[in-house]
Amino acid sequence: MKIMIVEDEATIRDMVGEILEKWGFEVVKVEDFNHVLEMFLKENPQLVLLDINLPFFDGFHWCSQIREHSKAPIIFLSSRDTPMDMVMSMNMGGDDYVNKPFHTDVLMAKINALLRRTYAYVADIVVHVIEHDGVVLDLNTNELSHHHHKIELTKNEFIILRLLMQHKGTIVSRVSIMRSLWADERFVDENALSVNMTRIRKKLAELGKEDFITTKKGYGYIIV
Repeated sequence: MKIMIVEDEATIRDMVGEILEKWGFEVVKVEDFNHVLEMFLKENPQLVLLDINLPFFDGFHWCSQIREHSKAPIIFLSSRDTPMDMVMSMNMGGDDYVNKPFHTDVLMAKINALLRRTYAYVADIVVHVIEHDGVVLDLNTNELSHHHHKIELTKNEFIILRLLMQHKGTIVSRVSIMRSLWADERFVDENALSVNMTRIRKKLAELGKEDFITTKKGYGYIIV
């Protein structure tokens, strides 16, 4: 299982990482604290250790952001020990709270207990999103988001963007896209595809991602 550590104190981050690796866990250490959600969506960890005091945004903010996409368990690690901090962490979607300094055996016991409990009883733990360059496509709601802004896609816009994001780094031909949109080739419509592409680009521009899709003339489209 993979555990993500969101901790800006390098000594604690490395110490916890080494212990987790000794226990056989795969470890992801976040060091870019302005893009925690993007890292979470990219790595899809099974548990998150989250500090409260972080650069840019605090742990409460990132907990709330992660909860919009995933039910993965979150344990707060913090030197803040007021009842209000603990209440806030639970209200924002945290599952447990460990005060610094902590005994590593206690931390590991909490991690193992939470993983057993979560993955024994929760089957719906898969992250239902595709993310690239900060753009998030929610496969359940057809919503496209970037940072705090969301836009709803039509059915055809969603199908096109899902196909392009699933094959990012690869040119997707217009024929492939049209066949995804219209299974019966009698209804294939080049003009309709062009109209949909224009609408998708307009919505991406509203999110500040004008150049998210590149046209390869004579071939198709690519997201890089």
